[in-house]
Amino acid sequence: MNYETENIEFKAQFAEDIYKEVIAFANTDGGVVYVGIDNDGNAVGLKNVDQEYTRITNGIRDAIMPDVTMFVRFSIQDNKVVRITVSEGTNKPYYLKGKGLKPSGVFVRQGTSSVPASPEQIRQMIKESDGDTFEEMRSMEQDLSFDAAANAFKKYGVPFGAEKYRALGITQKNDELFTNLALIISDQCAHTTKVAVFGDDSNTVFKDNKEFGGSVFTQLEDTFNYLMLCNRTQATFKGLERIEKQDYPEEALREALLNALVHRDYSFSGSIIINVNDARMEFISIGGLLPGLSTEDIRIGISQPRNKNLAEMFHRLRLIESYGTGIRRIYKLYENCPVQPVIEATPNAFKMVLPNMNAVSDAVIKPETLITPQMKKVLDYISEHGQITDEAIQTLLGIKKTRAFDLMKQMRNMGLIRVVGRGAEKQYLMK
Repeated sequence: MNYETENIEFKAQFAEDIYKEVIAFANTDGGVVYVGIDNDGNAVGLKNVDQEYTRITNGIRDAIMPDVTMFVRFSIQDNKVVRITVSEGTNKPYYLKGKGLKPSGVFVRQGTSSVPASPEQIRQMIKESDGDTFEEMRSMEQDLSFDAAANAFKKYGVPFGAEKYRALGITQKNDELFTNLALIISDQCAHTTKVAVFGDDSNTVFKDNKEFGGSVFTQLEDTFNYLMLCNRTQATFKGLERIEKQDYPEEALREALLNALVHRDYSFSGSIIINVNDARMEFISIGGLLPGLSTEDIRIGISQPRNKNLAEMFHRLRLIESYGTGIRRIYKLYENCPVQPVIEATPNAFKMVLPNMNAVSDAVIKPETLITPQMKKVLDYISEHGQITDEAIQTLLGIKKTRAFDLMKQMRNMGLIRVVGRGAEKQYLMK
């Protein structure tokens, strides 16, 4: 008497759950399914073995995705048992065509049973098969629509349709399955952009908030329109001439938002966060800088896109000109502003801060609106002594070396000071 094992499964008769066993073996370490042997290992046989053989081979070909037949061999034993030998596949996860890439359609071998795979197991199999580039991996959600994307492509005069999907990276090259890029631009995109408006510079007095979802094209348009509502216009007079100036250059808001949408790490589920107050606007996206890049590299225009296909899609639509130019353009728009945009990065997040230009003008009278008390102490010291050193900063403010370094870096980024010399000779002077 034989028994079922991790790699052997018995079926007395043909039933559609045979597909589940084949999927489980292909997704794990391979195995053999015997059709015509009962659970006790007795060869009960099939009444019409040739007919059942054809039924099994056709069923496995039609019911399982992607095509697993190259890893399956069939044979008839003793003219009454069909042996199905399954090798571990190379394009995992394999799944029931009618169920899709979800636990109800994906199975793995666990002991002597074939069980539904967890979402984490499915994601890991996709990663191992498709590589580490998230936007190129198969999407676990395949029921997608692209109304917003189609409208965006039409608006900018670029052809869009199923025949373009593969070239755009919306489907994989070797099959018709949607990629994660497809999910990002689809109407079912689960990622969102959140905007919070505050009544104070410390972002503690909450005034309003909005959350924008759907396709990234929808989020781009809806979020930008809302930010423009927050972008007030201030009027001044020069003689009889009325001069109007917005808080933020419209193009700077556009570029900062595009940068957050195109370069965020979509493998994480969190939202893009945009904080707005009277002094500044902060764009915070998930995903730090790619290895080898620094914030200074980004500032001067060096770019290595995390989502190459998404960036290329936005480039085709002429929403972005070329990699790296958006950040340079922002700094160009602020070149005559006494306070410059600031870029900050951690291992898992990227932040761009745009100063409110009208608030900066007010800061000539009220510097405390943008300049912290510690910064003001440093500026007063430089004004009195002409320069300040790292050691003098630590003594003046009673802070340690690391905090002093961060503070002076922030003041340099804001355009308040400049550096001369290096090492022990380094000094900070007024800009």
